[in-house]
Formats: sequence, C-alpha cells, structure tokens
Amino acid sequence: MSSGRVFSVRSFVGSVVLVAVAAASVYLSYELVVKPRQALQNQIRDQKETILRLEQEKQRLEAYLKILKRIDRRARVEVLRQAKDQQGNLQTTIRFTEVDDTGKPISVPRELTLPGQEVYFDTLVIKFDDHFIEQGDPVRGGALMVFRRIFSSTMRAEDGFVIDTEGQVPEAYTERQPTSEFEKELWRRFWDLANDAKLARERGVRAIHGDAPYMRLEPDRVYEICLRSTGEVIITPGTRMAQPQTNP
Repeated sequence: MSSGRVFSVRSFVGSVVLVAVAAASVYLSYELVVKPRQALQNQIRDQKETILRLEQEKQRLEAYLKILKRIDRRARVEVLRQAKDQQGNLQTTIRFTEVDDTGKPISVPRELTLPGQEVYFDTLVIKFDDHFIEQGDPVRGGALMVFRRIFSSTMRAEDGFVIDTEGQVPEAYTERQPTSEFEKELWRRFWDLANDAKLARERGVRAIHGDAPYMRLEPDRVYEICLRSTGEVIITPGTRMAQPQTNP
C-alpha cells in the first residue's frame, strides 16, 4: 500500500473522529448547557405567570371580601321605654331611624309603640349573581332591601307599622343616585320575579324573598338592623343607650 493511500485513510479516519468529537461536543453542550438553560428559563417563565395569576386572584379575593363586609342599608332601633298599660299588657316604644355608615340619620325618626317584647322587622330582599358583586355593578353590585313593616309577636303582621312603600324604590336608594327603570321594575314586579325563575335569571337575580328577623328587645338598649351586600339581614346585639348629659 502506498504512503499516499495510507495518509488518505488516516486523514479520513481523523476527519471522522473529529466530526464525531464535534458532534459529541455539540450534543453534550446541548444536553448539559443549552437544554438545562431552556428548562430553567421555561421554569422561570412559568413561575412568573403563576405569581402573576396568584396576585390577580389575591386582588380579586381581597376586593370580593371587602365587598362582602359592606353594609348596604342600616337602621338604628332605640328602645325608649317598656311599661305595662292599664290592662297589664307590656308595651314597647322604639325609635326607628335609618342611618348611613357614620351613624348620621338619613330618614325622619319614627316612634312606634308595639305590644309585647319580641319585635319583628319584616323585609323584602333581592340578591344578585356573585359576578355582579365582583364587577361592582351600580345596582346589582350588592343586595337590595325594603323595610316592609315592623310588628310584634302579639299582633298580626298585617297590622304592623309600614316603613317603606311596597312596590316602590326605597327613599334610601333614590337619595344615593338617580333611580333607573331597571331598579323600579325590580320592586314593581317583586313577586313576579319571586315566582318566575326564568324572569329572575334574565335580570341576574340569584334569590328574592322575604326575611323577618326579630329580637327580644330590652329597655334602654340600642340595636342595629343591617343588610350586608350578600343579602344577609342581621340584628346586632344591643348596647346600652347613652344617657343625655345634664348641665351641672
């Protein structure tokens, strides 16, 4: 075999080895450097997207929880006196005043005398789908309520004292913002909505019904009746009524 041919074979083999080494280097470089780097970059990107998504969810939940704590209507009930009449029947006199979040009256106080001690606060409540609350809808972003009437356990509900006019938008809402036709229809067709699931669903109504919480009232106590934005009507525990200050 001539020296030229031997050199060519050696050169070919050397080239093959060099190509193999280069290919191995590229492969190892990809597997040991490029691929881990891409995986790390993908992991970092996924983590950033997860963090962003969690932060957005946190903000949404914080906003939702803040809304859930909101009181949409509030009334103060002061028990002015409790005494028996000439027939020996207990009579309870209260002062009912609707107030804002600061406790400032937004309606004319009404003094009512009812027989007995257990007093019912009859309301009509409209609750909307949750997404309206999350979106802060001007009407459906909370619950709506009518203070229908007040009566006691020893009298007929029909004989109770009317507070808001049924079928009309309560003054407390009309004073906040101009009343829309949609809101007027809600109260005008309250019982239609309550008895027609399709009609209620078209208007975003989740629940619609009466609610009449009651309290055994004690003299010289102050209670609050509150409507949460979720539609829950609550009565707070009574606190002692502040005594009027007298000049020395």
